[in-house]
This record gives sequence, C-alpha cells and structure tokens, in this order.
Amino acid sequence: MNGYAGKILRLNLTERTTSIIPTSDYEQWGGGHGIGSAIFFDLVPDKTIDGFDPANVVTIMTSPLCGTLVAAAGGRTEVQGIGVQSYPIGWFTRSNFGGRFSAMLKYAGWDGIVIEGRADEPVWIDIRDEDVQIRDCASLSLWGTNTWECQQSIWRDVVGNGSYGDWFSPRGPRNGHTTQRPAVVAIGPAGENLSRVACLMHDAGNAAGQGGFGAVFGAKNLKAVSVIGTGHIEINDPRMLLETRLWHKANYAFDLADLRVLSTSYQFQDPPVPIALWAQGRPPIGQRPQSCLGCHSGCRARFADGKGNEATCFTTAFYPDAASLDIQRATSDLINHYGLNAPELIWGLQYIRFLHQDGLLGTGGIPPCPLDFNTYGSWEFVEQLVKMIAYGDDGSGNESQFGADISNGFVRAAERWGRLEEDLDSGILLFPYWGLPVHKEPRAQGYWGYGTLLGDRDINEHGFDWLKTLVYVVAPEEREATAEGIVKVITDRMVPFDGDMEMLNFSESNIYSEHMAKLVSWQRYYTRFWKQSMLFCNNRWPDFLNANSPDQLGATGIAEPAYVKAVTGQDISFEDGVYLGRKIWNLDHAIWTLQGRHRDMVHFVDNIYDQLPRVSVDAGIPDVHMPGIEHGRWGFYGYSQRTLDRDGFDEFKTRFYRLQGWDTTTGYPTRSALEALDLGYVADELEQQGKLGDL
Repeated sequence: MNGYAGKILRLNLTERTTSIIPTSDYEQWGGGHGIGSAIFFDLVPDKTIDGFDPANVVTIMTSPLCGTLVAAAGGRTEVQGIGVQSYPIGWFTRSNFGGRFSAMLKYAGWDGIVIEGRADEPVWIDIRDEDVQIRDCASLSLWGTNTWECQQSIWRDVVGNGSYGDWFSPRGPRNGHTTQRPAVVAIGPAGENLSRVACLMHDAGNAAGQGGFGAVFGAKNLKAVSVIGTGHIEINDPRMLLETRLWHKANYAFDLADLRVLSTSYQFQDPPVPIALWAQGRPPIGQRPQSCLGCHSGCRARFADGKGNEATCFTTAFYPDAASLDIQRATSDLINHYGLNAPELIWGLQYIRFLHQDGLLGTGGIPPCPLDFNTYGSWEFVEQLVKMIAYGDDGSGNESQFGADISNGFVRAAERWGRLEEDLDSGILLFPYWGLPVHKEPRAQGYWGYGTLLGDRDINEHGFDWLKTLVYVVAPEEREATAEGIVKVITDRMVPFDGDMEMLNFSESNIYSEHMAKLVSWQRYYTRFWKQSMLFCNNRWPDFLNANSPDQLGATGIAEPAYVKAVTGQDISFEDGVYLGRKIWNLDHAIWTLQGRHRDMVHFVDNIYDQLPRVSVDAGIPDVHMPGIEHGRWGFYGYSQRTLDRDGFDEFKTRFYRLQGWDTTTGYPTRSALEALDLGYVADELEQQGKLGDL
C-alpha cells in the first residue's frame, strides 16, 4: 500500500472511544472523496437524518499523494458528511481545504478520520502519532476562543513555548522527532453557536468553507482536531517521483526569467502571486508567497505587518466598500477568526443593503436590524455584522431576532421574513440554487450552474473558468482561430468523450444539448476522482494549455497517472481515473436520492429564467465571454446577458440523466447503471427504500 498509511481513525464522540478501519477495505476508491463517500454510505443507515443529528458521520480524508512531492497535490484535505448550509435540504456534501493538515495526518500514520456521535461536553482531538485522545476543552479553555486562539493554545499545550525550529518528540510508540507545530483544524464562535454558514479553519487562512461543517462540528461539541506526526510515507519509486516532479517543473511550471502572469495565480503555469482580491489592491509592504505543502506555486501570501496573512480569493473579496485597504485586510482576518463562510457573507451583505436601500428593514416580517448603515464602510460596521452572524445576536451580546435569522443563513432568513420567492425572483437575493450564493454566471458558464444543480454545492471547479479571460488577451482578428484551436486541444483529452468539440460550444443552440451534458458529466467524473479523491489542487488542475511548454500543451492526461504510478505503483490510466470518478459520482447521487432528491427539485430560481440579476445590472459587471459557434464560426461570445429557457433546461436534464443511465422521469439511479459500476449493493438499498429508477 505505497502512498497509504494503512489505517483510518474512527472516533465515537458519544462513547469517547477510538478504533481502526483498515484502509485496504476502501482502497478501491482511491482516497479522499471516494473513500469518504463509501464510508459514509456504509456507516449511516438512515440517509434522511439532519446534519445536526449525532448520527451524522463526518469524514476527513487524505489521498495517497498527500504529504509527498507531487506538485499541487500534497496538501489538500477532503471533508464530507451531511451539511447544514444548503436549502431546502442539507445535502450530503463536501468541502476541501489546503495547508499541511493532510500531510501531518499521514506522517502520524493515518489516512483519514471518521467522526461519529456527539460528546456530552466540548472536546478536542489530540493525535500524536498513533496515540489518540479525546480531551475536554475546559482544561485549555478552548470553547469560546476564535480559530487562531484555539490553534495557538493547542500548539502551546502540545509542543510548549519553544522557538520555531526546536525539536520536539510527541508521546507515542514511534518516539520520533519533529520541528513542526501540530496541524489543527478548528471552529470559531460561529460553529459553536451553530451558525449554518460556519466553516472549519486550519492555520491562518485554509478554510473548509462550504457545507456549514463548522456548525456540524459545533453540534458534535467538537472544537478542534489536532495532529502531529513524526513518521514517513512509503513511496513506490522515489526516484521516479523526483524525476516526474523535475520533468513537470521544467516543462510546465513558471519560469522566473520569463514570467507570463504577474497579477494573480490560477493555473499550473502561474507563478506564486497571491489570489488577493482586496478592492484597493495588495499593500505596498513586504510579502512572500505561502503555499500548501509541496506546492510549486503559492497562491497565498504572508505580509510584513501580518494582516491578511494567507487570506485568499473570497475571503479578500468581502467588504469591498471598506473605507481603507487596512480595514478590508483586517476584515479578512475577522471572518477567519470567527470561522465564517465568505461567499455567504459577500452576497448576504449585498442583500440586506438592498433591503435597507428600499426601506424594508424593520417592516413587514423583517425584524429591526441593529446595524447603522450610516457607518457602512467602517470597521465598527463590519465587526458588528460578523459578530451578529457568529453569535446570532445584535453583535454585542444582546438578543436580536434579526441576528438570529441571518446566523441561520440568508435564504432561511428570507423565508422566515416571508420574502424568499419575491427576493429570489427579483435578484436582490442572489442565491440561485440549493440556497447557495452565486459564484460564476450560470447563464454564460452553463456547466457551472448545471454542475451545481445536479450536485450538492457550488462546484467551485475552475478547470474551464479561465476560458472566459482569453477574449481579453486575444486580438479580435485571431479569436476565431484561437477559439477553435483551444477547444480542439481541450476536448481531444476529455476521455471518454474525446473529440467532441461541441462540448465547449456555449451558444444558445447548444447550451441544452447532449454535447453540453457530456461536458458536465466529464467535469463531474474528472473532479470526483483526480481532484477530490486524489486531491490534485482545484486551481492548478487540470492543466490543458500551458504557455510555458514547448508546444503550448499542458500536462493533464500525462502527469496525473505518472504521479500516481510513482507514489503507489498502480497503473491507473487517465481514463481509469475518469471511470472511477463516474463510479464515485453515481454513489453520491444515490445518497442524494436516498435523502429525497427527485428530478422535479432540480431547477434554478425563476430569476435565472426571467431576468438579469439586479446586482449584475447595478454593478455594471461585464459580459462573460465563452467559446461558441455563431453564424458558423468559432469565437468568444458574450453569453451572460441571456436568460435560460425553462423547457430547454428541462430537456437538458433528460439528456443528462439518459447519459448517466438514470431514470429520466425521476432522476433515480437504475440497477443496470449501478451494477455496471460494481454498485449492486447500492441498488439494493435504493430498491429497499423505493428509490430505484426504471429505464
């Protein structure tokens, strides 16, 4: 079992017991998401329970590549279980975070953690190599601390107050040594108070943001999981791994002498430039890149003054109207301290601003809002808002129904206020699917919206997202040839649908076609295995086109299997991985079906079909250009100003379900489709629950 530690830690918080699951029992699923879904299916007999139920099982999984030299795959961690953020059902869902937690867990001798039950009082998990203890929070006064304070207290308890670089030997049978602090994933006050938009936080800025797993931890009375390891990982062929990494870097990574990207960092070829989206730019002070363990290109930063360290992307996009850059940078730290999901806050704040502008706060079914919008842009305003969501009060410790409502998520707040349908339809509440905030424009980037609706959460998968930026760097006279050439390069690698260029045709005539169903399917399969089970980084993979390679072609399809072979010794082809991703996708869909999903539930809010979102019009957001065929010619065309057609999308669902081999009337999986993927036992459970589809 090269690449694997060989065992998974199983924790029962109710009984305060630990046991071991042999990784070999689930190795067929690869790692990460695949193993997490399989374990959840086996250990949760009633899939209809709520995410706050003690019977909810949360898995924290690594992959065989974690803790190794595999580029942009050594430091990711996958979290799964029934979430509490989505609406109307808290779907079985996933989240993911970077840093060093997964590597440290592997060094301690564990491939993952399975968490069951609920402790009778707040606890934290102390893992030191193979020695595991479920400890009360009271002795360290952890409950009530923010995420950074919690981690620092645990560091002091485990390794003392020594200087960085000092050697430490944790207790345990290995009796090894390390210079590292424990890797800790913790919740803040938001999770403790069961805010549905609470997240998990590791180190300064690595968050498992979606799903509400901070609240799930809080419901289990679990404050943190700490791990420190002194072991190592057995690699099948260390020489091959090192040579693959060096080949990969030499041919596909950035060249410091010839940098192509200076503003931000989203692809494998990009240099270590932080994805910091503060409205007024990055501070004019010293900074250095920070990355997940083993990454060749850091997308985070540490600044000389320590403000906003490791904050990235959504965390830095919140509160763009802050009166100063320093306030917005401090806001990034604030939401990480309290452990809150940044996208929910971004669009939630926009929503209540619209309500304020329209004079609706405190009228009708909306309770009085404690916020003073005359101070909007100030530190005091945003600090009060964050505390209201974290504590469910007025931000000062006093009762507030408004604070309690928004702590429960903005969609559920709107429902309580009797405004849900009205505000979704008008677009002031920009949460177009499953009660989740918009990320990419679903009208233009159809695969993003489709993938989200057909799944459980905003997909947050950037494998094709960069296509929309090409229109700004390609001269108009070259766009036709460039679009067609790029589409061919990408689709030629999209096994088993390779060669179908229409998959990337986003024109009106193609957006509901079987070709688009293939695109959505391929992305679901690729990401379920290569990105979420093998845990290749979402921003760095897939690498289709690469300006640094001699032929401009990226490493995807070649590099992923090469790395797996070097680490594990397994000959998993690129297509094998896509096939396994299809198997994992079908297992996930079976779980959602058992939770109550039916085809009729899978639809956008009316706004997506009827009008442009008010926020896009008001903000002047530019049209999103994607590849398409118009008047017989490929090019980059603006598609975000269209609305989707209800009947067209309904036809798309039929084509998608048929492509999966599912029942097109209900969306339920069929026995033939599941048995073809060696999932006959899943079909048995669906049949017992009356949820097995017919062809």
